[in-house]
Amino acid sequence: MSLTPFTKDQLLPQEEKLEIARQKSALFIGIPKETSYQERRICLTPDAVNNLCSQGHRVLLEAGAGLSASYSDAEYSEAGAEITQDTKKIFSCPLILKVEPLTAQEIEIVNPQTIVFSALQIKTRNKAYFESLAKKKITALAFEYIKDVDGTYPAVKSLSEIAGTASVLIAAELMINNQFGKGLLFGNIMGVPPTDVVIIGAGTVGEFAAKTALGLGAQIKVFDNSITKLRRLQNNLNQRIYTSTIQEKALLKSLRRCDVAIGAMRGVDRCPIIVSEHMVSHMKKGAVIVDVSIDTGGCFETSEVTTHEKPTFLKHDVIHYGVPNIPSRYSKTASLSISNFITPYLMRIAEEGGLENAIRSEHGLKNGVYLYHGILTNKSIADWFDLPENDINLLVF
Repeated sequence: MSLTPFTKDQLLPQEEKLEIARQKSALFIGIPKETSYQERRICLTPDAVNNLCSQGHRVLLEAGAGLSASYSDAEYSEAGAEITQDTKKIFSCPLILKVEPLTAQEIEIVNPQTIVFSALQIKTRNKAYFESLAKKKITALAFEYIKDVDGTYPAVKSLSEIAGTASVLIAAELMINNQFGKGLLFGNIMGVPPTDVVIIGAGTVGEFAAKTALGLGAQIKVFDNSITKLRRLQNNLNQRIYTSTIQEKALLKSLRRCDVAIGAMRGVDRCPIIVSEHMVSHMKKGAVIVDVSIDTGGCFETSEVTTHEKPTFLKHDVIHYGVPNIPSRYSKTASLSISNFITPYLMRIAEEGGLENAIRSEHGLKNGVYLYHGILTNKSIADWFDLPENDINLLVF
């Protein structure tokens, strides 16, 4: 058997192919003042701005953008941000950070090909909104769609934790209200029956409402139609509590006895009505309902949208609280939470040399992209508004 001899070229040393290191990019971030009703949060805290600016990035902040979250322009200026009164100058930045989605007026003045990080709040959008963004060839990322390495949605989870904790604290305030409340202290004092709390929903909001209520000494009952969620909640609380699937007779019995009822349900389209007006009419006089689900319609039939200025109303002698976007009430805490979530992604984008490289390597970040240079890449949005959709993996590879 004869062997094929090596040629001269094959015996020569070959060049080794090495991956070329990506060149880091400098970010130029614009943070406008929030103009949406009742929105008081801001995307970056002064500490986060200082972190970014110390690494060579620029942050342009609209004057007064952080005031409602208790951050002054001076704090941002000392952290390295540039402050301007010119709103159009903010929207000329290549990267815009907002808590609320862009308004129609803001879309008009934003530069073409801009990258926008914000919440999407799909239930408040319409078809024309996405068409306007597409005309400007905007690349848009939604906070609530970005996934963590474990497959969870960190922004949604973080804000749900705030809403769940806050729902109990709000109820505690309303129970001592001189006009409608019963003058009861939320908790468990020696010789006094503990506060009786019903929580409808065993997701993140329900879990943190349960933790806070138990921490104050309350007696809780949690209802949800998912046995898996109820089991996980009980394991996370590390103690035995009353849990039940949603059955009208059992729920009505618990509502009749409770001092506080918290709505913590979520729906794909609209939150399902779990508690009918008939059931509310059988609750104690002066009992408190905090419907955290009001953002998607509410799970109490008697719930109505209220405002921070006038947060409650009385129906069937029961106090109802129906303010949407509860985390905005705690604007500084919520701003810290958003800032902690978004800053590592900004650093990652810079290290990778831009958004396109970052979304190639970060699947969780890629999941947050719903518009790529004006092309819709999110299937749920496309189905909801009957718009054409493209797979982002075919656009970025």
